[in-house]
Amino acid sequence: MEIAKSTRHSKIAGDYFEALVLYNLSKYGFECASVDHTGIDLIARNPHTKKLMGISVKGRTRTLERSRAVVTFGIDNKQKIINACKAFNCDDPYLAICVDETRKTRMFLVSLDHVLKNYPPGKDDFRWNMSQGAIDKYYCDPEVMIIESESDVVRWWSIHNKRMQADAAELRR
Repeated sequence: MEIAKSTRHSKIAGDYFEALVLYNLSKYGFECASVDHTGIDLIARNPHTKKLMGISVKGRTRTLERSRAVVTFGIDNKQKIINACKAFNCDDPYLAICVDETRKTRMFLVSLDHVLKNYPPGKDDFRWNMSQGAIDKYYCDPEVMIIESESDVVRWWSIHNKRMQADAAELRR
């Protein structure tokens, strides 16, 4: 289905990605809360390590043509995340990178330290590569936590409704 983003999509998507990360953390036993602070969006207590995580959420909605595009965000985020974690006495700064593709949403959760050591930023920005090779590398990296969810539009207002219904019927087979 063709994506036609609303004028407020960026704000709505940002709220959705934060809620998605919060939901998944909560679902798997993390005590967590949303914070409105420069640098981090969420705070979570990891039930496995007992450490307090300060999490900056970065998300993108991708069309099929751009589903493998790099997710970039400014290098100035690094110090903001570190400063916010200090302000809240967080043990570890984290990044949650969410990419909503046409049929799949991926959430990557990884410590800022691990990103800096293994996926270093460029001069001006962080670059989270979404090529198939990069995704394969993330799947092999035990320090990158990954949650995927798949979805499909079964029925929606569209001139392509009949094609989508046929595609949905074929997928259910």
